[in-house]
Amino acid sequence: MKRALDVWWGDRIVGQLTQNEHGDLGFVYAPAWLADEHTRSLSASLPKRAKAFRKRECQPFFAGLLPEEHQREVVARVLGVSRANDFSLLDRLGGDVAGAIELLPPGMEPSSPFSHGSPAGLGDQALLALLDDLPLRPFLAGEKGLRLSLAGAQPKVPVVLVGDAVALPAPGQPTTHILKPPVERFRGTTENEAFVMRLAEAIDLDVASVEPRVVCGRTFLLIERYDRFIAADGRVQRIHQEDFCQALGVPPEKKYATEGGPGFADCFKLVRENSAVPGPDVIKLLDAAIFNVIVGNADAHGKNFSILYRSGGPRLAPLYDLLSTAFYPELSASLAMKIGRRSTLGELDAKGWERFAVDAGIGWPLVRRRVGEIAERIDAKIVSVVADLASLDLDAVVLNELATLIRERVAPCATSASK
Repeated sequence: MKRALDVWWGDRIVGQLTQNEHGDLGFVYAPAWLADEHTRSLSASLPKRAKAFRKRECQPFFAGLLPEEHQREVVARVLGVSRANDFSLLDRLGGDVAGAIELLPPGMEPSSPFSHGSPAGLGDQALLALLDDLPLRPFLAGEKGLRLSLAGAQPKVPVVLVGDAVALPAPGQPTTHILKPPVERFRGTTENEAFVMRLAEAIDLDVASVEPRVVCGRTFLLIERYDRFIAADGRVQRIHQEDFCQALGVPPEKKYATEGGPGFADCFKLVRENSAVPGPDVIKLLDAAIFNVIVGNADAHGKNFSILYRSGGPRLAPLYDLLSTAFYPELSASLAMKIGRRSTLGELDAKGWERFAVDAGIGWPLVRRRVGEIAERIDAKIVSVVADLASLDLDAVVLNELATLIRERVAPCATSASK
């Protein structure tokens, strides 16, 4: 039996996602969407055309809206569907996802902007219960009225703020923030991500705004969604975005370059071909790659970079999910995307950086200079970032250990590009 979900972008139907009797996905644009020269493609990998897209063409984009790895397995079990059934998962979770779209059953329309009412802020005990529940029930799957999803392998849930208080959204309400509890099996992940993200912000990289919070001694991270805009009338508008794997037609299970996912050469090519201002965005991507090396983030894969479709045209989205994986010796040191054919952080040398410059299509002198400059800026800001975060009752021991680890990486990383 064929099943269908209408794909909405604001108050218009973009097209329809279908699942045939064999379980295969398909997607077709709506004629009215195709006829309007002002409408965008849903993805760089799904250009506007009348012919329907088959599973191998559309699955990377739609599967890329869903949680990954263990989170996907748990949420599928909670919902009583197969973890491999993208359609059933989107049917249950695809109301508020990354970007501008909503996936709704045929005949159902998005709720009006002012029909949501005002959700109640969660008190401390309700927040603690939420932190306990998320690892067991990702995105609060199965909760009446909630259809929420985000990519990634970590527990999280999209939320709204009522004043300064965290609240669960009303049915159909666009969320404005992402709540991330700490990862139980790793020490200090809230401090780690908060520190690395704030450090990136301190050296003037374009990053999502993050706020670590503590409730009754429990930490969590609150991340402001860059794919949302609050208008003057208070209405929250969704802004479309897609990660690099979606844009390149790479399914999420192949996000790592060693598994067929994008490498940096693919990423820089994507930015040059799609950004409205490719020059500045190429430099932003270069700076992000350098920053990740210096802070020891080996897990920067294709789903950790996105294109944001602003009114002025596509741009490289603010950075997100920045973490020092080197802080955890049990994690692999292998780079998710090689730097100049170097597979690990420890192998990186001048020849590796020089080859990276070739892959990026950027002059070697500029790459070498940017490595030195970013290393200097990181070193200059570490102490102040630690002080700011320590004042928020975060674990000062973890913060200082992170600062020491990164400070010890600064000089060798800078030297590796200058020899």
